[in-house]
Amino acid sequence: MNIIETKNLTKRYGDFHAVSEVNLHIKRGSVYGFLGPNGAGKSTAMKMLLGLTRPTSGSFTINGKTYPENRIAILKNIGSFIEGPAFYGNLTGEENLEIVQRILGLPSSAVSEALEITGLTKAKKKLAKKYSLGMKQRLGLASALIGKPSILILDEPTNGLDPVGIHEIRSLIRSLPEKFDCTVLVSSHLLSEIELMADNIGILNQGKLLFEGQLEELKDKAVKLGYPVDHLEDTFLAMIDADNKERGNLQ
Repeated sequence: MNIIETKNLTKRYGDFHAVSEVNLHIKRGSVYGFLGPNGAGKSTAMKMLLGLTRPTSGSFTINGKTYPENRIAILKNIGSFIEGPAFYGNLTGEENLEIVQRILGLPSSAVSEALEITGLTKAKKKLAKKYSLGMKQRLGLASALIGKPSILILDEPTNGLDPVGIHEIRSLIRSLPEKFDCTVLVSSHLLSEIELMADNIGILNQGKLLFEGQLEELKDKAVKLGYPVDHLEDTFLAMIDADNKERGNLQ
């Protein structure tokens, strides 16, 4: 069963199509990898799902509820991490989460649980401005997780991390559906990252969805189209390059 579905979801800015007639099918309890080069429209699509920007046309449903009629009910079940976390630097990690906890009307135990899940318990009394980039990313995840939402929307959560930090965040994300019975939509511009944590993927380029399905299906499609398949990153890049060339020929 799909927990998120979009139908011809489109966002235009004048003549520019940031997202063009995108149809996503995200299964309940899965990790869905949203893949595409920088500027492909991933963040814009995520912002539409979060009600942060209104679609120009098209529609979507989340957990059986349609937008915008059920906007508030939809958002109550979503935790998000978009364009890097923002915190009060002069407050501790724990104090930053306590603000979120009070806004959401959660019990105080939610803060300690979120810190434990993201491995920040020992650093909870440290000022957020003194956190490393990896710790800040973890605090962003803790903020998204604190209410134990049924859906998590995470935009490039491993961006800027070293290999150890990437591995830790990736392992955490992979574990979330089983731990919390939730669904994760996570974006990246690196297929090598997504293939290690996602059940299904969607590939976006210049606002257009080029592929949706499992990684094995991507390999099958690549073989038929004559793309390299020894390394999936090469497959992804070949698909993007072919689409860019096709668009160039159409102009």
